[in-house]
Amino acid sequence: MEKVIYDKKNGLWYELQGDYYIPCLKLPEEEQQPIGLWGQRHFQYIKQQRKVIYTNLLTSGKLNRYLSDLDKQAEEMFSLLVKQMAEREGVTEKLKADNQMEWIGRINNIYNRATEIIQNEIIYN
Repeated sequence: MEKVIYDKKNGLWYELQGDYYIPCLKLPEEEQQPIGLWGQRHFQYIKQQRKVIYTNLLTSGKLNRYLSDLDKQAEEMFSLLVKQMAEREGVTEKLKADNQMEWIGRINNIYNRATEIIQNEIIYN
């Protein structure tokens, strides 16, 4: 038996694996873009909870671009939320200079709330 055969009917190559011929399939090439924290969190979510979406993105070659775009969107929204909350609550550089411990506590609270909003609105949606 030949190790590799070509089927003219469907245009696919097949490779002998044990007693069976398995089609030689490759995923489409995808441009690699960096994926940050938010993209990685969403990746884990769709891989475990939204398997159909994950499989469709993976097989179409659009997974990396999708995760990179989502990461950028989430990062921009996070920065905007932190800035707006800090302004509204009076967490300023003056407070940071006058009372560092209070500033740290308040800014950490803002970061945690902004993170929760991003996770609920973008990551786990």
